[in-house]
Amino acid sequence: MARYKPYNANQSRLVPITLRDHIYEGSLEEAIHLTVEEDIDLSGLDELYKNDETGRPAIHPKVLLKVVLLAYARGITGSRVIERACRENVLFMALAGGEQPDHATIAAFITSLKGHIMDIFIHVLMICDEMKLLGGTHLSLDGLKLPSNASKEHSGTFKDLKKKRAKLKGKLKELIREHRQLDRSGLSAQQIRATKRHKQIKRIQKEVKRLDHFMSSNPPKEGKTQKELQSNITDNDSAKMPTSHGVIQGYNAQAVVDDKHQIIVHGEAMSNGQDADNLVPMIDAAKANLKSIGKGEEPLKGIILTADANYHSNNNIAKCEQEQIDAYIPDTGFRKRDDRFKDQDRYKDGVNKAPKAPKLKRERFGLDAFRYDARKDQYICAQGHVLKLEAKRLPMKNIIYRVYRIKGNSCVNCAIKAKCLNATSRHRYLCIKLEEFEREKKLTLSQKMQVKVDSALGRLIYGLRIGNIEPVFGNIRYNKGLDRFTYRTKEKVDIQWLLYCLVHNIEKIAHYGRP
Repeated sequence: MARYKPYNANQSRLVPITLRDHIYEGSLEEAIHLTVEEDIDLSGLDELYKNDETGRPAIHPKVLLKVVLLAYARGITGSRVIERACRENVLFMALAGGEQPDHATIAAFITSLKGHIMDIFIHVLMICDEMKLLGGTHLSLDGLKLPSNASKEHSGTFKDLKKKRAKLKGKLKELIREHRQLDRSGLSAQQIRATKRHKQIKRIQKEVKRLDHFMSSNPPKEGKTQKELQSNITDNDSAKMPTSHGVIQGYNAQAVVDDKHQIIVHGEAMSNGQDADNLVPMIDAAKANLKSIGKGEEPLKGIILTADANYHSNNNIAKCEQEQIDAYIPDTGFRKRDDRFKDQDRYKDGVNKAPKAPKLKRERFGLDAFRYDARKDQYICAQGHVLKLEAKRLPMKNIIYRVYRIKGNSCVNCAIKAKCLNATSRHRYLCIKLEEFEREKKLTLSQKMQVKVDSALGRLIYGLRIGNIEPVFGNIRYNKGLDRFTYRTKEKVDIQWLLYCLVHNIEKIAHYGRP
């Protein structure tokens, strides 16, 4: 007969536990603990508490922030689940110092970060800068569309909402008529209340009341063309947005990412699903953040910015030129002009195999690899060196050229001089046909950007974008479990998105080691 060790479910045992010992050196938990405990100033939250003389002592904001950041790092967004983790999970107990905040305290703390979350974000960004995690040469901008805590079935123009209300009222009248027939049938009141029809009446009355309240207290939403946009009676700040998985009711979470170690420089949840409208505010906010950490008055001057075709517009390109940003923003047809993608439609059936990649010929940089500064009438090469005007009209072999030259020996030790213009002299010249120069000056900003992105250098730089910013969204969405926002209104969703950006940046601090 089998023998087993005896056990007793009621057996007590004294186990000495030092919570701090469970936070291992170099872990994300330690980085969260040290960053919040030593580097972030949360004294601005003191004004939220009115318990100086009366009332019970409050749980310290640092405890709550550490718990929330760890929860978001584990993909936990519900305040009740976080509350349970603080009672059952040793790591949460350790970061909370033994405190057990309830779900109401946690939810209220997150919403109270309005007006303070950006200061916390900048503090962490400053730590990243001190650790040399920011390259400061290449930024990428993109957006991640996520569902909100609202149903798209509750969306529509005011005309649509009025039709829906009329339809519900018609259904309500029919149910009430049937309900009265039941009254006359001799059934007791208890039996009538137990029917499904009684519950339907209560639910429709509640829905009609919600529609009446919403339309009486909110004006219609207007778009840029004065055309009415769809409102949502649950979260009117959210919007319907097309994605690769269908249309969602949600927010467009934007991020500006530095290319060196994929540090998020700025993040914001936008109510607008059109990326083209989000570039200007994101650039202004990223500039303000970099200035706050001591990157100078013009931190974006000369920096490379890559963004996908959704951001392409004359206004956005003009904004980049105004900030002196070296932008690479292709138009929607740039792949059709690229010979590398000419056969892509032939292999969409999932049967035919794509051909082997052809060996690309070694290309040299042409005029499109040089950025023209119209204000100073000079060109800037890919390495940032300036070519100043040498001759306005230089006739050579019956052709008139305009000549620019780099002065000094900047080209001698250049890493990419083999791919630059053909020249045997120590000083490199840029000779442009006068008629070509005049024609280029007449191009629109969008056309100039097309030429720039289609160049060999433009394709090379723009190709770096996907490896810079897409892994950031992959980490937040899949590794950290943010597949939808759990709060409503833009203010609260902004806080939740920035908290996830904080988790991402603190994880980088943990990976590369705090100083």
